[in-house]
Amino acid sequence: MAERDGLMTTAELAAMLDHPDLRLFDCTTYLEYQPEGSGVPYIAVPGRHTFEAGHIPGADFLDLQGEFSQAGIELHFMMPATAQLEAAFGRHGVGANSLVVLYSIGTAMWATRFWWMLKSLGFDNVAVLDGGLDSWKAEGRAIETGPAKTYPPASFTAKPRAGYFVDKHETLQASADRNTVVVNALNPQLHKGLEPSRYGRPGHIPGSVNVSAATLYDPVTKTFVPLADAEAKFTAQGVTKDKRVVAYCGGGISATIDLFLLHRLGYDNLTLYDASMGEWAKDSSLPIETG
Repeated sequence: MAERDGLMTTAELAAMLDHPDLRLFDCTTYLEYQPEGSGVPYIAVPGRHTFEAGHIPGADFLDLQGEFSQAGIELHFMMPATAQLEAAFGRHGVGANSLVVLYSIGTAMWATRFWWMLKSLGFDNVAVLDGGLDSWKAEGRAIETGPAKTYPPASFTAKPRAGYFVDKHETLQASADRNTVVVNALNPQLHKGLEPSRYGRPGHIPGSVNVSAATLYDPVTKTFVPLADAEAKFTAQGVTKDKRVVAYCGGGISATIDLFLLHRLGYDNLTLYDASMGEWAKDSSLPIETG
């Protein structure tokens, strides 16, 4: 798995299912959207039920909200302390020699979120399965049911890299920096503030451009669009390799699809506003823009 690529095809995965160092994970989470005015945009439900109904043979399941996010705070999916992640990945058998392959159902964003987290921890031998379980099943490949067999525990030692995550203050500064482009991965209607936002005030971070994550993969096969198509979408919005990119979305998940493709395109100066609109839209001290 080439570090600058990070993508694995279903055929490549099928050929290595018996590799002793393979650590294959279903990362799916489901968002149960709550009624407007409830004060809670959604409830995060781990995809363990769909994992047990059918998964790629030998795979384990990762619960993003339950094991790999900060606990006891209002925002979902926030990056937790390094020690928590070391313990969690170690429990699931990820060690220095592991070949980690990540997939999810319906959208790659749960897999790319884990990819981004592992990269931030200094772990590079990780790939995302193109098309996820959707493509795997559509091709008639083998499916296993029932609970995960799990991998033997391992020792996972992180080597955290600076700059992978920014907070609201750094994002506000970035929005006024001519050498930085802030990219919103939500859909155009939400970006423009033309439909109600579950996160709070409608609209987007001032000056940010919109490259919706949903336009970066095929809605039927769930495979990523060709790199040339992805690059055209980014360059049309002024995203160029000489600029720093700060990506955001609703909760720091779908924006990792944008970051994954930018990484594959050779962009180097990438970061994620982890709290995203879940924080920004509720903070009246922060500016917001519509249109």
